[in-house]
Amino acid sequence: MSVRGTVVKLDRSLPLVELPDGSQVRCEHATELVKHGEQRAVIGDAVEVSEPDAHDVAVIQRILPRATQLVRRDPKERTAEQVMAANFQVVFVVQPMNRLNVRRLERELVLAFETGARVAVILTKADLVQDADRARAVAEVAALVGADVPVLVLARGSDEGLEQVRAMIPAGATAVLMGQSGAGKSTLINRLTGQDVRKTSEVRAADGKGRHTTVSRAIINVPGGGRIVDMPGVRGMGLWDAERGIAAAFQDVEQLAAECRFRDCAHGSEPGCAVQAAIQAGTLSQQRLDSYQSLRAELHQTQERLRQQSWR
Repeated sequence: MSVRGTVVKLDRSLPLVELPDGSQVRCEHATELVKHGEQRAVIGDAVEVSEPDAHDVAVIQRILPRATQLVRRDPKERTAEQVMAANFQVVFVVQPMNRLNVRRLERELVLAFETGARVAVILTKADLVQDADRARAVAEVAALVGADVPVLVLARGSDEGLEQVRAMIPAGATAVLMGQSGAGKSTLINRLTGQDVRKTSEVRAADGKGRHTTVSRAIINVPGGGRIVDMPGVRGMGLWDAERGIAAAFQDVEQLAAECRFRDCAHGSEPGCAVQAAIQAGTLSQQRLDSYQSLRAELHQTQERLRQQSWR
């Protein structure tokens, strides 16, 4: 006999699955799941598990189809994907305002948009920057993501942005936090829950990076709302199947590219290039185009490797 549950924690031990009655059980994967392709359940997966044995360990017998999933290229394999989370409705991309990295944000947005879930950007640590710099950062990010993507600002001593975050995770909804180590994800979790449920650490002043205080992926209940997935800071964010994500994250470039005279325009010295015209007019930056082309090239390279592997 099996029962359905949800994977609510992944760490270095066995996955923790929450059952319909609210109880939780440690689980191992059935041999049939992993012997062909190493398929394993991820945080947020809906699974079917067996009854626990005498040692209170159950077996994940089946992983149910995923409504959404956050995917990157496996950092250990050039031609394999890695699913990091599943079955969520919102992706929060978290960036510290005092260490805003626009190029990284562009890549994070590609991965977030590819999920098909609702996307929002959270700028943390706004209390560490001057008011003018804060306004400039918000304007820059808002221009980058477009009018449909909320840009929420969090500062110590203010609950304004916090309540906006909370409103995007109503009861029954699950959100994923994505961002580098030291971005303030665990601090946000603690503020949302009103408890110190996730450890935090100081960020190095030299480079703004934090230690990987969060070493597990866990689904945490937000009082009066839904659930939120906190993950360790993600360094490698290689693209996998990200055509939709690139198109959504770079709508401005793609719309311009559609106006070029030639369909195969490389946006260099070709006549009638609308992208280069926008750069000359100052309405598009060269850095923005460089990021777009770099991510496109990376995706093409991954797809080419997959084709060659399939051919072999």
